Amino acid sequence: MSSQSGQFLIRFWGVRGRVPCPGDETVRYGGNTPCIEMQVGEQRLVFDGGTGLRVLGQSMLREMPVEAHLFFTHAHWDHTQGFPFFVPAFVKGNRFHIYGAPSSNGTTIKKRLHDQMLHPNFPVPLQVMGADLQFHDLRATETINIGDVTVENDRLHYPGEALGYRVSWKDCCVAYVTDIKNRPGHLDEHILEIARGADVLIYDATYTCDAYEEKVDCGGGWNYAGWQEGVKIAEAAEVDKLIIFHHEPAHTDGFLDDVSRKLLQELPGGIVAMEGMVVEVFSSSLKGKPKGINVTMLA
Repeated sequence: MSSQSGQFLIRFWGVRGRVPCPGDETVRYGGNTPCIEMQVGEQRLVFDGGTGLRVLGQSMLREMPVEAHLFFTHAHWDHTQGFPFFVPAFVKGNRFHIYGAPSSNGTTIKKRLHDQMLHPNFPVPLQVMGADLQFHDLRATETINIGDVTVENDRLHYPGEALGYRVSWKDCCVAYVTDIKNRPGHLDEHILEIARGADVLIYDATYTCDAYEEKVDCGGGWNYAGWQEGVKIAEAAEVDKLIIFHHEPAHTDGFLDDVSRKLLQELPGGIVAMEGMVVEVFSSSLKGKPKGINVTMLA
């Protein structure tokens, strides 16, 4: 994926939560777990390393050598399971800056990625990866500057100690908030701050509010927000475009079509994320085009 110097491009390589779900009933929205690529001016950022990261890696092979900044929200399997299959990381000459917050017991993102590739879980250890891998431990609320791109983060209320991210460049801003244990009707101030005035908010919407409460009652630990909460956050934070994401694996294409219709009734312009979807956020500095957002699908 490439961009002009005045563009901010977002591509969705994986949009599911929990577990990959390929099949006839998920072919349109996609079955890969979370991975979002952002080409921001001259910088390439990647958020989360679910199975969508494997597909992104295949695309990158046409462009090598490559350099990118990979940000993990947290280390649950659905957000890391694509990393061992990320082929560009095995190729010398590529460079990847990898960011994540240490867990409450001090375990770094490097150790968590390393340990999931140890025998007997995986046949090839992380040390075999030939690319230049530079690991960075993030503090909550820390600001990272990558050229003229600013990446901010904050803790989310979630058992997996997830981070939400806010990416700013020129007059463009995109917020990425996934894996939230939130109470319906309660607007989390941390999320509001991450999303405040964003052009695009990518928001976890695993369940409807009814299903969310059902999961909480059963005590199974799958505690996520519903898309209705995303609407409230988007309105309160004055977001231009809400994209709901991290879909429940059992939600078929038909189910998500129905969610899309309901979302549009609640918030005109709201979008249900699909694999292959590309969102262009135009800066006012791009000659010949006003500031705005364009959504397309690429094969």
